[in-house]
Amino acid sequence: MPLVKIEIIKGKSLEYKKTVLDAVHVALENAIQIENWDRFQRLYEIEDDLFERSESKTDKFTMIEITMFPGRTKEQKSKLYKEIVKELNERLGIEPTDIFIVINEPANENWGLAGIQREG
Repeated sequence: MPLVKIEIIKGKSLEYKKTVLDAVHVALENAIQIENWDRFQRLYEIEDDLFERSESKTDKFTMIEITMFPGRTKEQKSKLYKEIVKELNERLGIEPTDIFIVINEPANENWGLAGIQREG
């Protein structure tokens, strides 16, 4: 059950935004074998003048935060990074240097699903 937060610079078309969401989901399916239905994603648009980044980044700069259960291997995470970059580059022409990804893995005790704390 990965929770995905994507931030982009405001002004992209609905088609562009849907493609970003689809690309990230396909990468999650390919890299860590999540189910197709397991889709919990949010896309936020930030005004260009409020999205601080280095001068080398373009208007396609994309930040992705993935929060998921702990336990994936270093290799699986590496594959996920590569899959996300590949999908976004192939589908939207976003350069790898314009993609920033971070994975958060809160301990199981920090997850509450349907009001029930997840165990070990």
